Amino acid sequence: MQRVVRAGGRVAVVWLTSGDAARINLILEGRSLFPGTVVARDLGAQRMAEARVAAARLGVAPAARLFLGYPDGGLQQLLGPHRTAPYTSPTTGAAAVPYPGALFPGHAYTGESLERDFVAVLERVRPTLVLAPTPLDSHPDHRAAGLLAQLLAARLAPAPAVRYWIAHGGVGWPSPRDLLPGLPLTPAPLAAPLAPAGFALAPAEEDAKLLALRAYETQMRVMAPFLLSFVRTNELFSLRADLDSRTAQAR
Repeated sequence: MQRVVRAGGRVAVVWLTSGDAARINLILEGRSLFPGTVVARDLGAQRMAEARVAAARLGVAPAARLFLGYPDGGLQQLLGPHRTAPYTSPTTGAAAVPYPGALFPGHAYTGESLERDFVAVLERVRPTLVLAPTPLDSHPDHRAAGLLAQLLAARLAPAPAVRYWIAHGGVGWPSPRDLLPGLPLTPAPLAAPLAPAGFALAPAEEDAKLLALRAYETQMRVMAPFLLSFVRTNELFSLRADLDSRTAQAR
């Protein structure tokens, strides 16, 4: 992202969810084991504000920071049993996008609505390169995001190139955990069969990446060692989404 911005290109980021179902954060913010829907929506708004700061630190223009506001932890439900029937988030209590700062406030929590909104973003941005999670990621929202990117980017003409990354790549990965400058990121066990290629980062790019990560104060509060493990001398991207798309969809 930094390199494209420096070269004069355009970068846009789309967040499908707003992180409003992060259980530990909800307990901390609400100071209760049962924090309620107001706390969850406040957390979502806070996560969106943090994401804007992080993107700004990487040079992403305000108009290119795009939030869809779909249910955290519920994307696979939208791609399955709730393709047409609205899904209600168990944390926010919403059955439609509740955030005024999202691109399409009030859009129903259905798979059809999510796909339309995602396509609208692709048509607005007209990307030549899309970076998305691999459907092999163990996080269900990441898997769903990867499937959407894989299926919908192919509908554009011309179709953009798509490269896939992984965050939740297996127990104990990345290893070692925490901020350890100078180390490369090694392939995640779950994505290793895809033979990801390394993208080397300059020291200044590592520093900016760290600064962007630190903007996510709520997440750093509960999972800093994990997040900081991604500040390495490289990043890893795969040409393929998964080993077998049908297998990924069934997971």
